[in-house]
Amino acid sequence: MGTIDLSVEPRERVGKGAARAVRREGGLPATLYGRKRSAVALTANAKDFETRIGALEGSHLVRLQSRLPDINGCLALVKEIQRHPVTRRLLHADLYEVDVDTKLRIRVPLHFVGRAAGVELGGILQPIRREIEVMCLPTQIPASFEVDVTHLGIHDAVHVSDLTPPPGVEIPHDVDFELVTVLPPVVEEVKVAAAEVGEGAPAEGAAAPEAAGKEAQKPEAVKGAS
Repeated sequence: MGTIDLSVEPRERVGKGAARAVRREGGLPATLYGRKRSAVALTANAKDFETRIGALEGSHLVRLQSRLPDINGCLALVKEIQRHPVTRRLLHADLYEVDVDTKLRIRVPLHFVGRAAGVELGGILQPIRREIEVMCLPTQIPASFEVDVTHLGIHDAVHVSDLTPPPGVEIPHDVDFELVTVLPPVVEEVKVAAAEVGEGAPAEGAAAPEAAGKEAQKPEAVKGAS
């Protein structure tokens, strides 16, 4: 994973009103925090952030550029990006300061590539996981894992043990769970019960046995009865 340079400036005022003012001026409110750092309110250029970072998936390492000496050159992960639920406009970004010599746990996206053999037979490719957790140094974070599914037949699956992480990257999972599988085709069930009922139905014009029995039990009318 490459490092993205991000210019930030200190944000003196905090709170919802101050954040709205920053956004009106084209800025993006952000917060930098870490294991050895108290939260620092910052402002980035919203357009620049959207263009270079906003559309990327997964976690991304940024190198902060600032006039603040203790922040300039700091490496941080973009931990969370908040957006407006309707307009999708950037609202806020959380940045987590990292130590280049300390491994961390982070989630990496999975990309399923190819067309599974089972899909050619009518099966359905069913991703079970869209990302996987890895442990590595900040500078070794993979952008994604490509999972080849072309060999998968119906009921076959790719497991976490089938992945080959790059050097320095560990997959710390105790359970060998499935990542993707191919489900069998959806076949409409034959209504056997209805067919059986049809086979046992009386011929046209014939009374059903139960109905015939009831007719036999009816008393005959007595001639001349008033």
